Parts: sequence; structure tokens; C-alpha cells
Amino acid sequence: MGYRHESIPVGIKFFKDLSLKNQFTVDTTENNSKFTDENLKKYNVVIFMCTTGDVLNDSQQIAFERFIQAGGGFLGIHAAADTEYDWPWYGKLVGGYFNGHPGKNVSNIQKATMYTLDKSHASTSHLPISFEKTDEFYDFKNFSSNVKSLIRVDEKTYKEGQMGNFHPMAWYQEFDGGRSFYTNFGHTIETFSDPLMAPHFLGGLKWAAGGADLNYSKETSQVTPEENRFQKVILDEKLDEPTELAVMNDGRVIYGERKGKLKLYDPKTKLAKTINELEVYTKFEYGLMGVNIDPNFDQNKWVYLYYSPVKGDTANTLSRFTFDEVNQKLDLSSEKMLLKVPVKRTDCCHTGGSIDWDKQGNLYLSTGDDVNPFDSDGFGPMDNRPNRQGWDARASSSNTNDLRGKILRIKPTTEGSYSIPKANLFPVGMAKTRPEIYVMGNRNPYRISVDKRTGYLYWGEVGPDAGENSEKYGPRGHDEHNQARKAGYFGWPLFVADNRAYKHRDFNDNSVTYTFDPAKPINDSPHNTGLTELPPANKAFIYYPYAD
Repeated sequence: MGYRHESIPVGIKFFKDLSLKNQFTVDTTENNSKFTDENLKKYNVVIFMCTTGDVLNDSQQIAFERFIQAGGGFLGIHAAADTEYDWPWYGKLVGGYFNGHPGKNVSNIQKATMYTLDKSHASTSHLPISFEKTDEFYDFKNFSSNVKSLIRVDEKTYKEGQMGNFHPMAWYQEFDGGRSFYTNFGHTIETFSDPLMAPHFLGGLKWAAGGADLNYSKETSQVTPEENRFQKVILDEKLDEPTELAVMNDGRVIYGERKGKLKLYDPKTKLAKTINELEVYTKFEYGLMGVNIDPNFDQNKWVYLYYSPVKGDTANTLSRFTFDEVNQKLDLSSEKMLLKVPVKRTDCCHTGGSIDWDKQGNLYLSTGDDVNPFDSDGFGPMDNRPNRQGWDARASSSNTNDLRGKILRIKPTTEGSYSIPKANLFPVGMAKTRPEIYVMGNRNPYRISVDKRTGYLYWGEVGPDAGENSEKYGPRGHDEHNQARKAGYFGWPLFVADNRAYKHRDFNDNSVTYTFDPAKPINDSPHNTGLTELPPANKAFIYYPYAD
């Protein structure tokens, strides 16, 4: 789908001739609709012969992933590394992506010295320790540390190589249930008549085909479910800031609106109705933020809400209510308040408020940093001036003694309280810490999800607002999608994205002194009531800037 190599027809004939001499059959196509489960099951190996660009659509990519996961083989030739840049799985399958080649100031086709790194492999056992080869030598990016390199090129023997002393040309790996072999050779027509290359290609092909028989019943081959397993059902329309929903085992759906309405959808009648209207504080982002049901809802009828009560103190509250099946609504008099998260309510922003469970019955609750971000130029809000706690996320997110800017993990009890699960970030009784904290250093983890099989916690992190990087203050805004396999610190407001660090800033005169260190984060804010030395910062799982 990009540059078309003139060696493609010669390469196709080469493999057809090779098949006649070596007792295998080969089919060729440029029709990507052939990438279906049914068709791929006929083959042992798929060869990408000098492919370029985006060659498969989403469903075809899924079929090819299943083929590899079922034990299939892959052989990539030359520009196979110049293919599918927006498909990370494919980049890992190949082992690296094209990152340029000679040709700026010299010919792209050059002669260079190759060194054989491993003669025990079928593709290299015939090669001398060193040999000369004329071809187009790619540089690679995102080169995988998992591959086993077979041949390297000596950059001193040609011009404009960019990878340095170790510049691989061919490698192999077992990957995601299948086998992958890649060779950079194949740009030139002459490559396919080179006597050293026929055994090289054949050995790579035999190795790629040498795994176990295809087995589509393996669990790994079912990683990506069929898209058509879903049916879209419109529960309701014209909602007023819907926040979170939970699905009961009988198909009923309970869901909330930020301004206090709690609603119920009944799949039997296919109708939705308001079942409760809570009195909630609705300024800024406060209100009814979180809704979920107990894992044993069928027996106990418990519903959990995270909301901002109008009455009482200025704290967001995690409460448990009993669902009245007769009247089809919450019994508001049954409220058991489990946990309070004090917030300021004087101005915005960031409430978090999502609720989820793991398979051990632990409840996870996300909370926002409760910080006004608008006086920080879109960078890390760390206002150190007196009475500016509401502009300093070190007083909340990076404060080990505060519940804001966190994802909390507790074990609710039958009587309406909670205990602390093992392996939270801080043990019970540790000075200047809260044992409820599982993840800290969050800006606004608005919605969360716990993988019930693995126990991994996922959340979307709403990022800061800076449109450009600043040499003075630090990185531009990034949104994040995060994963926590265990308790940890995720950096806000000292870091963003893959631990891109902000500068330590004095808001009295906007001077900066040093860059925060993710290996040894320090919270020296005058508003901090917790520990000064923080745990090492975790990088974001996925992150993306406010830019192309």
C-alpha cells in the first residue's frame, strides 16, 4: 500500500520454485480479504513479501493475530518491517519497524560486510562467519529485546548506517503462541539469485513452519472476541450528565445522573424510570459520581453510591443502600456511610468517583485531586503560597495522608464499615499515611475497571491542559490510560505520561529550581501533611499528548 518493490514478482517466483524442490505448496495473493479464520487455517506460514503501509483492516488484523496465537508462522521479508505502523502487535511480531535507510547523500543500494552471529540456526548454518552482500540496509526502531539475532551488518563498510555497532539484519523469535522470522534482505532482484540467500530464506521458512500444529481452541486464540457478540440496546435518551451504571444478573441496569437522579432500566418492559432523586451538591463537578451494586446483590440487595450530600460537612461520601424490590427503588433510610473524602467545594475541580470490585470482594473507589488547575499555566499545579492548598495537588494527590487524587481499596463489612485488604500501598498504623490508598498520584481518574480474572486495575486519567512543552516548567498536557498490577504511585502532579517531569516551581515569583526525579520523588510542599519521600513513580500504561 506504499512504495512497490520491483523485486516482488521475482520473490514470488523464487518461493514457487523453492516449493517444487522442497515438498511444500505455496499460494500468493494481494487480496487482503483472504485474511479470515477459515482461510488462514489452511496454511502453516504467512509470508509478507516486501509489503508496505496499512495492508489489513481491523477484522483482517484480528484474523491474523488469531492465526499466530493458534501456532501459525510468519516470515517477513525486507519491507515487511515498513508495514502497519498503527498496529503495535504487528510491530512486536516482526521485531522492529523501518526507521530509514541510506539514500540521503549516497545510493540506497550498497555493498557491505555481514557477520553471522549464530550458525546453529537453519537459516544461517551454511553462511560463512563474514560475507559481503549488496542490498538496501534498513535502520530499525522499536527493536525488540526478545528476538534472537542471526546476522548483523558492519556499518563501517557502507555509508549512512544509523544503528551503531549492533545493526541486525535477520532474527527470529517465538511470539504470542506462534513463530516469527524476519530478514532484511530482498530489496534487490539479484537477492533472489544469490546462492547464499536461497538456503537462508528456506531455513527461515522451515523454522517458522516448525511449530506445533494449528490449534484454534487454545485460550490465547480467543483473546479478541467477535465484535458481533454485542447488541446495542438504548436504555435512555436525553440524560443529564450520566455518570456510572451497573448491570444486575437479571438484566436490569441501575444508573445515575450527576445532579442526583438514580434510574432503573427494565429489559422486560424496555423502559427506564427515575427511582430516586438524591439531594446532592451540584456546583462545579460535585454530585452523584459513582454507582455500583454489591457482588452478592442477588442475596443482599446492596447498592453503593459515591456522592456529595447537601447536608452535613463538605465531604464526598461512599454509602451503601438497600434496594427495595417491592417498590423498585433504594430505601434511602437504609444508608450506611462507609467512607468520607473531605473536599473543599469552594471552587472546581476533579472528583473522580468511580466504583468497582475485584473477585475477592474488595471495593475500589477513585477520587480526584480536588485542585483548581487554572493558575498553573496548564502545568503541574504546585502552588506553594500560603492558603493555596486548593491550587496544590501535592496537598492531595501526592499526599500520603489524604484520600484525594487516589484509587482507594477497602473490604466492606456486613455491618456497613470496612477493613483494609493486604498489599495496599501503606500498612495500617504507618504514620502520616492512609491505609485505604491503593494507587496515588492521580489527577482525575474519572472511570475505573478491575479485570476480574487478573485483578489488574485500569483507569482513564484526565490530563492537564498545557498545549505545548515548556523548557521552563515541563511537559505539555497528556491524557493517560493506566494499569496497576499492584499498589503504587503514579506521579501527579510531579510527573505525567511516561514520567515526564515538571520543574520545582516557586509560585511567588514563578522561578524554577530543579526537575523532579521519578526514582526518588520528594513532596516538600508546605501544604503536605504526609510523607516527604514518596514511592518511585510508575509510568503511564498508555499516554498521548494534546498534539499530533
